[in-house]
Amino acid sequence: MLRVERKGPSIRMPPVVMDQRKQAALEKLKNVKYVVAITSGKGGVGKSFIASNLALTMRILGYEVGLMDIDFHGPSTPKMLGIRGQRLIALSGGIQPAQGPLGLKVMSLDFLLEDDDTPVIWRGPIKTTAIFQFITDVSWGNLDFLVIDMPPGTGDEAITVAQEIPKIDGVIFVTIPSEVSVLVVGRSITFYKRLGRKPIGIIENMSSFYCPDSGKTYRVFGKGSGKTLSEKYGIPLLAEIPLDPRIGEANDEGRPYVLAYPESPVTKSLIEAAKKITDILNSSRNEDTEETA
Repeated sequence: MLRVERKGPSIRMPPVVMDQRKQAALEKLKNVKYVVAITSGKGGVGKSFIASNLALTMRILGYEVGLMDIDFHGPSTPKMLGIRGQRLIALSGGIQPAQGPLGLKVMSLDFLLEDDDTPVIWRGPIKTTAIFQFITDVSWGNLDFLVIDMPPGTGDEAITVAQEIPKIDGVIFVTIPSEVSVLVVGRSITFYKRLGRKPIGIIENMSSFYCPDSGKTYRVFGKGSGKTLSEKYGIPLLAEIPLDPRIGEANDEGRPYVLAYPESPVTKSLIEAAKKITDILNSSRNEDTEETA
């Protein structure tokens, strides 16, 4: 049994041509029913919180789920899930993903960094190699969903996922209620559409804050951007996630929010979003089947 050494973020992969890498990825993803990318136009909107807790929500609903964190310069899902420090083990069938809460399978560069101060100094080609290795060299097994936590924006990782990965069933866009977010998320939506990737829907995070003292709800960041983006681009608004101070506390303490606060409005909104995502993907799959019949 071989242990993966934690000596910095070096990813080694045999020099194969791109077509061979695509074919290897396609073979591995045959065991995955749906591959879903979660992205945002800009950082600081809670994308990784949504990705990690949405993946856990799908586990709560009974699905087999993997979470692939390719936010290489800011890998944070292991911290939010409380599984930092796990050592990855390589067996004959591939690298075993870390085990998250409820049996969630997790792969992140955070597990391979030597310490908290280790920077990731990578250009595009290395990122592309790492993305393929996260798919082909990891023993994901049979999954209903492989959730990809993307970095914000439309840089190298987004181009690789949109153009090179042979199976992406849809993209979810995370925004916050601000005009700035509308602008950058709009560009991200257009990016994925032009590259032939289907937008599944929009999640508006930090939508509003309910003050228990006054009984009033406040739009801290301004008017909702989720509805604006939904109407402009014809994409479903999956959820409006309210602000909850306990989110930051749970993230910092490594306690998955949806498990710590199962009855909260945030968790209930994520459960509804997960159900909508499943319905949209199943409907799309049925339509494709009917067209090819």
